[in-house]
Amino acid sequence: MRADRAILFKLATNERLEQLVKGVPGGEENAWRAASRYVAGRTRDEALTVAGEQLGKGHGISLDLFGEMSTDPAEAVRVADEYVELTKLVPAPPADVWLSLDLSHLALDVDPAGAADQVARIAEALPPGRLLQIGAEDTASTDKILQCVLEVAGRGLADRLGATVQANLLRSPEDIDRLASAGVQIRLVKGAYIEAAGAHPYGEPTDIAYLRLAHQLAASGARWSLATHDGRLREAVLLSLGPVPVEQLLGVRPEVLDDLHARDIPTRVYIPYGPDWFRYWLRRVAESRGA
Repeated sequence: MRADRAILFKLATNERLEQLVKGVPGGEENAWRAASRYVAGRTRDEALTVAGEQLGKGHGISLDLFGEMSTDPAEAVRVADEYVELTKLVPAPPADVWLSLDLSHLALDVDPAGAADQVARIAEALPPGRLLQIGAEDTASTDKILQCVLEVAGRGLADRLGATVQANLLRSPEDIDRLASAGVQIRLVKGAYIEAAGAHPYGEPTDIAYLRLAHQLAASGARWSLATHDGRLREAVLLSLGPVPVEQLLGVRPEVLDDLHARDIPTRVYIPYGPDWFRYWLRRVAESRGA
């Protein structure tokens, strides 16, 4: 991993940097102009407008209200309230609309049982055929995330849950087996977090792990999708396994999704929104360095 990429990832978790940038005259608006390529808006209404545009292009969507690393269970309830409200405001089926959520936004670290209850509440509010995709976070959270997803799936909600598996983690083959057995949809990503241990090196080792996991998923019969902007890796999987659904981030090589859609490959766009956009934007900048 290039040094500048690692530095940017570190800065992306630095709240002080965000405060400094926003405190400079014009700093927040200049940063927002750069970030708006990747972010649907600072409000729900703005995000719903972008969602409609992507649906009009024939892509599925996955809406995410920014937020992470919360330690307030009361805030977790308010976040879940927003998601439940969102289920009522998005276009009705057959529009292909999912929701996305990071469990640390639901205070997972301080209240795992409460986080599971809120995930279940959101999943129960979804119409049949729609999913709540749970995002990946750093490896220190992986066990808690997995346990939460499996616990909620065990409440009879597996058909409305998705989980994210990071190819760079050494544990991922076993995690795939557990999630597939539970009936949870799986989104396969390379893994964006910088891990001190338990991970393949960035580059070829992670790419090889990704290919192996893709074939493991295909053999398992699980519901799954590719989530990568690596064109060579994506095409290697599609050529060997057929038209697997492909997910991409808003603002990153949108022409690729249009091409895939024209090839009758199912596509989905991740659409994040909300006031906590700054650090997400820095992570996208970091991922573009040496990617």
